[in-house]
Amino acid sequence: MGKYIKIKTAAVVLTGLAWMSLHAAAQTCTPTTPDMLGPFYKEGAPVRSSVGAGYVLTGTVRSSADCNPVSNAKIEFWLVGPNGQYDDEHRATLYSGNNGEYKFESNIPKPYSGRPPHIHVMVMAEGFSHLITQHYPEEGVKSASWDLVLIPSAQKY
Repeated sequence: MGKYIKIKTAAVVLTGLAWMSLHAAAQTCTPTTPDMLGPFYKEGAPVRSSVGAGYVLTGTVRSSADCNPVSNAKIEFWLVGPNGQYDDEHRATLYSGNNGEYKFESNIPKPYSGRPPHIHVMVMAEGFSHLITQHYPEEGVKSASWDLVLIPSAQKY
């Protein structure tokens, strides 16, 4: 009887692991909501991960199909400087790491022309639709974690 219970328990554990594997494979992530490009985008932002101090944005670039990280995604950021103006000093390009991770540091953006504080973001990765969006920092918060979830090229928003 002891052998039967051990075998049955092992079968239940293996069945549970198989279900968890199937469930994980079926997992999807909600794509990041696109937002407007705005009139101040300029190509050729320098490769750097910091354009100031006071606000840190981190996260992972992921695929909406399976939530897997997307490495080497090109991420462009642009925002107003402390004076409330867009300039070349507050533009940056960086690439997601091997596990899709990124870290960007800047000043806390200021509101202007009735717009809330925001950071423009454009993400491009092979096999995925380009993402143009904006991050809106919460007032009084100096850091945030924000995953950028891309849609494979074959899918549509």
